[in-house]
Amino acid sequence: MATTGRDAPAQSATADREIVISRVISAPRELVFEAFTEVRHLSRWWGPEGFTTTTRAFEFRVDGEWDFVMHGPDGTDYQEWISWTEIAPPGRIALLHGESRGDPNAFESVLTFAPDGAATRIEMRTVFPTKELRDEAVEKYHAIEGGQQTLSNLAAYVTEIVRKGVEG
Repeated sequence: MATTGRDAPAQSATADREIVISRVISAPRELVFEAFTEVRHLSRWWGPEGFTTTTRAFEFRVDGEWDFVMHGPDGTDYQEWISWTEIAPPGRIALLHGESRGDPNAFESVLTFAPDGAATRIEMRTVFPTKELRDEAVEKYHAIEGGQQTLSNLAAYVTEIVRKGVEG
């Protein structure tokens, strides 16, 4: 690989199209990963504050799809579609996320689950096709705040599971 003189050429090549959100969750990595992989968990925490999720179809496997609707607190429905592109339990999930299959504006996300003592550090790195789509997601749809709220909902959900001593 040729050296470009930059510290992280691959990262800087997409920096203007990325959103990176992370959080430490007080739960074992396997449980945090499971909360992302089973629809019975996802429907309990997915989405920003005030949103609910209705799943139409869910198949967690590479090339499998999650077809769902997010219901906003203002009554707006958002058609959503995710296809899993990589699954490496319990450390990594990669996915393509858009409004529907074939969405030209779909974005890619990689989620990593790393042990952090007894807790788990989750990082969600999303790369949009263009800087303009990233900026629109941030400005119009409040993607950074929404992503932080979604991970906060995940943290509250798995923390409650741990507190109750129930793992499923």
